[in-house]
Amino acid sequence: MKTEHQRTALITGANKGIGKEIARQLAQHGFAVFIGARDITKGREAAEELCQQGYEVTFIQLDVTDPVSIRTACGTLSQKADHLDVLINNAAVLEDHGENIIDLNPEMLDRTLKTNVSGPIMVIQYFLEHLQKSHAGARVINVSSGAGSLAGMGTYAPAYSISKTALNAVTRQFAGALRGQNIAVNCVDPGWVRTDMGGSSASRPVEKGAETIVWLATEAPQSETGKFWHDKREATW
Repeated sequence: MKTEHQRTALITGANKGIGKEIARQLAQHGFAVFIGARDITKGREAAEELCQQGYEVTFIQLDVTDPVSIRTACGTLSQKADHLDVLINNAAVLEDHGENIIDLNPEMLDRTLKTNVSGPIMVIQYFLEHLQKSHAGARVINVSSGAGSLAGMGTYAPAYSISKTALNAVTRQFAGALRGQNIAVNCVDPGWVRTDMGGSSASRPVEKGAETIVWLATEAPQSETGKFWHDKREATW
């Protein structure tokens, strides 16, 4: 049976960390949530855990670097929902914590850009037809990073930082292209969050990292689009 009237959300890379917490919070808001994850076992485990807590959560296998996987995920979602209200591009990789751009490995840069930039572009392109069927206006949220802000950029993780700057540009491009279709497109710096990527010494719990993303998905005015957010305020590009 398809979800027709309920609000729906798809989150990529949602089997753990910020993505999983976003899924939990959106489910608390009454969304039918689709957890996208590359790893079938971990994705199913995350969805089952949230279902056991009483939420409506479904796992969809989704590798954002693989067009065939994205297309297949679209087909799976079509069988379960007739529209998509919120798409959150959360899947990302960070491989170069201690790297310097002078010695940056080009293959690692390519891998990073493929996941963090090309991935979100393809996911939006493929799922656009579902977003266009949203009854109240759709929202696309790209999970970026303060590392992608040019204003404060230094030498930290060059491949990752460059990829997040590019993701911010992707956000602006899609916001402009979809402005007349009632689809808001924004990006978010969730801060330094305690996840596998952020590490155990990070300053923020996942609940705080997810907060602004969930706000953009649920409460922010639909007219807000093409912006970079941190703690529900516009951040510096």
